[in-house]
Parts: sequence; structure tokens; C-alpha cells
Amino acid sequence: MSTTDSASLSNEDANEREQSVTPLELFFDLVFVFAVTQITGFLVQNLTWGGMVRGVALLAVVWWAWVGYSWLTNAVPAEEVLPARLVILFAMSAMLVVALSIPRAFSDDAVLFGVAYFVVRASHVVLYGLITPPETREAVLRLAPGFLGAPLLLIAAGFVATRYQSALWAIAIAVDYGVARLRGVEGFHVRASHFVERHRLVVIIALGESIVAIGVGATGLTLDAEIVLAVFSGFVLIATLWWLYFDYITLAAERRLTAIHGQDRAVLARDSYSYVHLLMIGGIIFIALGIEQTLAHVSEPLRLVSAVALCGGGTLYLCGHNAYRYRDHGTVSVPRAVAAVVASLLIPLAVFVPALVALASLTVLFVVLAGFETVRSEFRPEFRPD
Repeated sequence: MSTTDSASLSNEDANEREQSVTPLELFFDLVFVFAVTQITGFLVQNLTWGGMVRGVALLAVVWWAWVGYSWLTNAVPAEEVLPARLVILFAMSAMLVVALSIPRAFSDDAVLFGVAYFVVRASHVVLYGLITPPETREAVLRLAPGFLGAPLLLIAAGFVATRYQSALWAIAIAVDYGVARLRGVEGFHVRASHFVERHRLVVIIALGESIVAIGVGATGLTLDAEIVLAVFSGFVLIATLWWLYFDYITLAAERRLTAIHGQDRAVLARDSYSYVHLLMIGGIIFIALGIEQTLAHVSEPLRLVSAVALCGGGTLYLCGHNAYRYRDHGTVSVPRAVAAVVASLLIPLAVFVPALVALASLTVLFVVLAGFETVRSEFRPEFRPD
């Protein structure tokens, strides 16, 4: 082991006096909650294939802004440094503008969305460069062209015709996500337990937004037997999503991240959390959209787009879990892979049977999966010795 690696490892060991997620981080997450709610609302108002693609693009850029600040507050105690606290609060105000402009991010408010988003990202880069150690500062500067160039492309997208706008968004997202992959994360230091807790909480936030979707979908409806059954099925499905993530999978992942150090830890954190968790968050949001549409059309078959959101969201969520496990441990869960396939096969069913039946079928699938793993998993007893 080189002297540099030893120093890096020692620095990480010193930083493993793990602090809990701070009130400032939770406060920042409130704006992210609102942004996710706005994305769900955008999808409800744009239930077309094009609307789905735009919704994914919105989620990708909002998620990446959150990811940037999750790395920042993991690296430095921003709440304890007054200038840093003020910059993050300023970034939150800009993120609020981003969230407010989401419904018209591809039309009237496209430029406003791009400018506000640039402010959020530029504040992150500036703050990272000012209050982090020299090694981390150099790492941030290495990635800064992509982190700032991508938002500038989104501003430009607000000034061009629709056919060019989509291309600029695609390029911006590719640049933003690609720069961390191509230029690496050497120089970043990750406090494992804090980093994992941060992402556990954001999963809770996404699941909470799904509960809100049930409430919004049921508002104004007569609470007859079908609606009550749909609400119950939706809640059980969301609770099962929680179970599949929190029962033991995240505990195994935390142990793995804690066991490695230096650049290896930063690379794993980037891949398993910054990249792979987007699949799970996206799956949860699409399921929430499907539940909301089920409540709106409980006795009718779902439209194809809504059916893909509900059942395809379940597939995406489980594929995210297997990608998470494969990146951490080099294995996949066969039961989850099988359930992901079955969830996708429910899509044709959902366009022919009442929406309530489709939702109940997906719920039963996930409950059976969770029950099977709870009873039969060979790994679970290591983390949950009930």
C-alpha cells in the first residue's frame, strides 16, 4: 500500500466517527420531496409516451442535483460552517424554483428551469471547491466542466425548437452522468454509514410520495368498497417495496461499503448509490403514478401507458435491486429476477382487466416475493436473526 493510500485510509478511518444525517440535510430533502411530487404531477398531466420520456428526464436531472449535495454534505459538516449553511439554503431556494417550473419545463418555463437548475449546480461546485480539502477540491474541478456544462445545455434547450430541445436534454444528461464515470471519483472520501443512511432516507421520501399519491388519487372520490380495496392494495404494495429494501438488503450493502476504503469505496458509492438508486426511485415513482391512475379508473382497464407505469415500475424497482446487489456482491437474486419478469408480463393483463385487479395482482406478486425471501433467504439470518 502506498503512502498516499495509507494517508487516505487513515483519513477515512478518522472520519468514521459517523454522524447522523443532519437537520440541514433533512431540510434540503424537503425541497426534493416537492420536486418529486411535481414530477409525478407532470406525468399525470402528460400520460403519453413522450410525456413518460420527459418525466424520466426530469427525474434524472433532479436526482443528480440531489446526488451532488449528498456527496457534499457527506464530505463536510456543512451545518456547522456558517457560510456553507447559507450557500446550501440559497441553493434550496433555487431548487424550489426548479420544482415550481417542472410542469412547464419543456414549454413556457424552460429557460427559468434551466437557469434555476444552473444556480443549484453552480452553488454545489463553488461550495465544494471552497470548503473541502485540496485533494477533494482538485477532484471537483476535474468534474466541474461536466457538472456546469450540462445545466448550460438545459438553458440553451429553452431557446430552441422542440425537436432540438429533446436532443439537448439527452446530451446534457449524458454529459452530467458520464463525467463522473469517465473522469473518475479519485480524491473523494466517503463516510460509509452516513452515506448509506442518506440514501435510505431518500428511499423513504420516495415511498412517502407514493403514500401522498394514494391520498391525492382518493381525494374527492366516494369511498365505496372498490376504492377502499384499491387504497388498501396500494398501501400494501408500497409497504412491500419498503420491506424489500429495508429488511436486509441495505444492511448487507452498508457492510460491504464500510469494508472497503479509499478510491474503491468512492467508486462503489458512485455506482451503487448515485447511479443504481435512480432505478429504484424511478420504479417507486412510476408505481405511484400507476396507483393514482388505478384509483381514477378503478373499474376500468388501465391505458397502456398507465399499465406500463404500474407494472413496469415494479419491474424497474426489482431490476434496480438486482443491479444494487450485483454491483455490491457480484450476485443476483433469482426470486427477484423472476418476479421482475412476472411484473412485466402483467402489463398485457392490466389493459384488459379492471385496474383494481391489475393493482391487486401486482401487490400479491410482491407480497409473495417478500414472504418467500423472509422465510427462505439464506442471507437474511445473518442480518436479521429473528
